[in-house]
Amino acid sequence: MNSAIRRLAVAAIVLMLALMANSTYLQAFRADDLNGRNDNRRVRDSQFSVDRGPILVGSTPIAESKESNDQFEFQRTYRVGPQYAPVTGFYSYLYGRAGLELTQNSELNGSDPSLAFRRVVDVITNRRQQGASVSLTLNAKAQLAAYSAMGNKKGAVVAIEPKTGKVLAMVSTPSYDPNQLASHDLDKVGTTWKKLLEDPNKPMSNRAIRELYPPGSTFKLVTAAAALSSGRYTPETKVRSPAELELPQTTTPLKNENLQNCGGSDNATLTVALRLSCNTAFGSVGLDLGADALREQAEKFGFGEKLLPELGAVASQFPADPNAPQVAQSAIGQFDVQSTPLQMAMVAAGIANGGDVMKPYLVQNVKTADLKTVSETKPESLHQAVTPEVASQLTQMMIDVVNNGTGKPGRIDGVQVAGKTGTAQTSPDRPPFAWFTAFAPANDPQIAVAVMIEDANVPRTDIAGGTLAAPIAKKVIQAVLGQ
Repeated sequence: MNSAIRRLAVAAIVLMLALMANSTYLQAFRADDLNGRNDNRRVRDSQFSVDRGPILVGSTPIAESKESNDQFEFQRTYRVGPQYAPVTGFYSYLYGRAGLELTQNSELNGSDPSLAFRRVVDVITNRRQQGASVSLTLNAKAQLAAYSAMGNKKGAVVAIEPKTGKVLAMVSTPSYDPNQLASHDLDKVGTTWKKLLEDPNKPMSNRAIRELYPPGSTFKLVTAAAALSSGRYTPETKVRSPAELELPQTTTPLKNENLQNCGGSDNATLTVALRLSCNTAFGSVGLDLGADALREQAEKFGFGEKLLPELGAVASQFPADPNAPQVAQSAIGQFDVQSTPLQMAMVAAGIANGGDVMKPYLVQNVKTADLKTVSETKPESLHQAVTPEVASQLTQMMIDVVNNGTGKPGRIDGVQVAGKTGTAQTSPDRPPFAWFTAFAPANDPQIAVAVMIEDANVPRTDIAGGTLAAPIAKKVIQAVLGQ
C-alpha cells in the first residue's frame, strides 16, 4: 500500500470516528436541547399530537387541550385567556411556549422523567400518551377581582398567602389572548404575533414579576424595618421631618410632597412619619442608618434574589454604592431602588407573618392523568426579615396608615387592614407610579397584596397610591376574605 492510499485510509477512519463521536454527543448531551428548539418541525408536529395536560385553578382548567379536526390532533385552548395569560403563557406552533407552558412543558406533554412509569403503562395498554396536570395556588375569586379592578389601567397586581408563600393572584395589564397564538390558522397567528410585538403597551410583558419599577414610599416599610431592627428606634422615636431636608454633598434638598413639615412638626415620630409618608423623615433615617443597613434589610425581604422559578421573576435591586444624597433618596424608594410588584407583596407578607418571609410559589402539585401525585410544593421559609416584635410594631404602624393616614381608601368595614401607599416619581415626561401594599386581617393575615399602577390615563395631579392602587387592593382582599 503506497503512502497516498495510507493517508486516505487514515483520513477516512478519522472522519468516521469524528462522525461517531458527534452522533454520540448529540444523543447523550444535546438531544433535549435540539428537541426543544422551536424550529424543529418534526418535534413540533409530534408534540401537537400529544394530549397535553391541563393547567388547573382549583378543579377548573384555565388551559387544556381539545381534539381538533385539522392537521393537528389537539388544539390548546385558554379559558378566559387574557385574565390568566401572564401565568399560563401560550403554546404556539410557530412561536413555541411561554409562561407555565414553557417551564412546565415536560410535565404537561408527559415527557418528564418523573412520568416514565406512566409512559411505559401507556405503551403496554396501548393508550394514547397523556400529559400531567399542573395545579396552581391561585384563588379564582382573587384573580377575577384583580383583573376586573385593573380595567384599562396599565400595571400589575400580586397577592400572596403570608403563612405559606402561595401566590393567590397575579395579574398584568394590558394583557393578551393566548388563544390567538395557539390557533392552528398559522397566518392569523403570524399577524397576531406581529401586532403584539409592535404594541407600545407591551401586553405580553408580565409586569408583576418581569419588570422593575421604583417602589416609592412603599419602600419606607423596609427603611422602617431597618430602623426598628437597629435598636436605636421605636415607633415613638422622633426623627427630623422639616418641609425640606438639607442633604450633604449637594445644594438640592429632599422635600415633602406637600412642601410642609410632617404633620405640623419638624420632629415627628416614626409612626406619624409613616402615617403621612413624610419623605424628609425617612431621608433622615436613611442617612442615619447608612446604605449597608438599608441594603441588608432589603435583602432579608428578598431583594437581590431571583424568585418564582415557575415564571422566572427578575431580582429586585437596591443600589450598590450610593453616596449620601442617594442614600436619602433610596430610603424613600427612589434613586436606583427597583422592585417588582411581587417583591413588595413579599415585604407586606413577611411583616404579616411575624417577620418570616416565605418563598413564593405558584405550582401546587403535578398529577398524572389518573390523578397520582408526581410532585407537590411545600411551604419554605426564605428569610427571617425582622423579629416578631419588630413585625408587630410595623403592623400597628401600617394599621395606622390605613385608619388615619394616606391609606384610608384601603379601609374595609369590619376588617383591620395594614398597608402602605407609594407614589414613585420617574421623569417629567411620564406620570408617577402609584403603589399600595397591604395585608389583612391584621390580627390573622390571610392575604398580602401589592398593586402597582404604571399608567391610569388620569391627570398627573390625580395620581397617588391611596386613590388609585388602594381601592384595587381592597377588592382583592375582599375576594379572598369572602366579603
